Amino acid sequence: MTKHNPYHTISSEVARPIEGRANGQWWLAFALASVAALWGFWCMWLTVRDGIGVWGLNKTVGWAWDITNFVWWIGIGHAGTFISAILLLFRQQWRVAINRSAEAMTIFAVIQAGIFPILHMGRPWLLHFTLPIPNQYGSLWDNFNSPLLWDVFAIATYFSVSLVFWWVGLLPDFAMLRDRAIRPFQKKIYSLLSFGWSGRAKDWQRFEQTTLLLAGIATPLVLSVHTIVSFDFATSVVPGWHATIFPPYFVAGAIFSGFAMVSLLLIILRKVCHLQAYITRQHIALMNTVMLIAGSLVAVAYLTEMYTAWRSDNEAEKFVFLNRATGPYAWAFGLMLLCNVLLPQLLWVKRLRHSIAFTVFVSIVICVGMWFERFVIIVTSLHRDYLPSSWTMFSPTYVDVGVFVGTIGFFLVLFLLYARTFPMIAQAEIKQNVILDSKQPEGTRTGEELVAKVKALRAQGVAIKEVYTPFAVHGLSEALGLKPSRLGKATFVYGLLGFLFGAWLVYYTMIADWPQNFGGKPNATLWQGLPAFVPIIFELTVYFAAHLLVLSFLFRSRLYPTKKAENPKPESTDDTFVIAYESAPQEDKNEK
Repeated sequence: MTKHNPYHTISSEVARPIEGRANGQWWLAFALASVAALWGFWCMWLTVRDGIGVWGLNKTVGWAWDITNFVWWIGIGHAGTFISAILLLFRQQWRVAINRSAEAMTIFAVIQAGIFPILHMGRPWLLHFTLPIPNQYGSLWDNFNSPLLWDVFAIATYFSVSLVFWWVGLLPDFAMLRDRAIRPFQKKIYSLLSFGWSGRAKDWQRFEQTTLLLAGIATPLVLSVHTIVSFDFATSVVPGWHATIFPPYFVAGAIFSGFAMVSLLLIILRKVCHLQAYITRQHIALMNTVMLIAGSLVAVAYLTEMYTAWRSDNEAEKFVFLNRATGPYAWAFGLMLLCNVLLPQLLWVKRLRHSIAFTVFVSIVICVGMWFERFVIIVTSLHRDYLPSSWTMFSPTYVDVGVFVGTIGFFLVLFLLYARTFPMIAQAEIKQNVILDSKQPEGTRTGEELVAKVKALRAQGVAIKEVYTPFAVHGLSEALGLKPSRLGKATFVYGLLGFLFGAWLVYYTMIADWPQNFGGKPNATLWQGLPAFVPIIFELTVYFAAHLLVLSFLFRSRLYPTKKAENPKPESTDDTFVIAYESAPQEDKNEK
């Protein structure tokens, strides 16, 4: 291939933000984000040093700013796995330009979310007590009937599965940067990160199956995480929380706010990093369409819970919703409706869906509105209790505000560093979908031509030793006669192991070793307690299946951090197809 073909152009444009120097805009944004993060870390230190009394909580409103921020950040992190997993299963090709940054946003958002429950523990150094591990107190185990513990397992599984999903997808991108690197230190770092990826045909076969299996595993996971978060409220008896609509309502809201944040960040990166050719107005319009659908579902959920309360015989439930609309927090309720229901409906207008300026505006509006939705649900359901003598108001302290602002700063710091060190576009998947035309330089070859060449060589009796490609070429495995991968069967076994381990864990800890009676919930047999154990068993099934699948993929492909790349030509991770064969009369052993 020539050095001015589309594949090389894609590599150069994706690598430009990493190989070039950061501009003044990046440094300004990084400085502001760092200042916000440092303020937040100082407020976190005050919280750990003095206790959560430095927050604005009181006896009536025991959950407020912290849990609001926790649920908001979890929602922000939903879009990444949705884009990577669900849209991959539906073969939506437009996802490839945005999935990498969306996955990174998911990981960074979940990190921010985890800060709030850890701080709210009061003694975060005892965090390990939330895990079912042997301890010095004898048979003292976690309460697996508690939705709060379900949260621990759900979020930990979501974070780790999202991390490995993201990392596996990055291996070809790291290899491309490794082979392009000129500076020795940079080359060494990307060599470690790429795990010795060389782009062998068999590795690509396993890679595609692994990502597809991870997508299938992550799809129910992404739906379960915010469902389990909603159980923190729905399984309680607090008026305004005890509602069966919460699980789908929270999932729709998470996708709504997550896509808004993705849109906002990608529009900024699109401009600053000159990625207009990859993140197009069509991508923005499609993300706006998803936001419109999710926002409409959220609006229906609002109407449903209001109608349910109105038609119920529960006076306390009716009072909560009346208080939200007419009480002292009515301004927050009105802002929530304006931001989440009224303004997003303007996306029905095609011109506005394609407008970058309006997308920035509506994305900010949705992020603000979804924060106030969580605030309204939590605070207005608590601040006026059954007894008027217990009624009170919640006002955040500067520590509350500082911790929240700090997480925003920390999130932006991580994202800005990611934009300078990691590829923001899935270049291998972009190359896979490139359609070459007659205007391309002479000598430019496609994946179809490579497959035809391999078939021709094999028909001539040539023993092909290996084929190296910069992206997955469909039909190459069949042309080479490679056997199908057995990772799918292995993943089923791994999931079964996780299921059995989860069932044994809840049985041993909750029934056999330390039976507990919480609120009259039956605990004599595993079957009686099964409804409360389903979330734990499900999360462990997903955890085992995903992580053991990735380990099997790395083991079978012989990929590990210190491995040296085996591709004979560095260009094979960029723009060149390499066929290595043992004997070919009157030809070189490596053919471009």
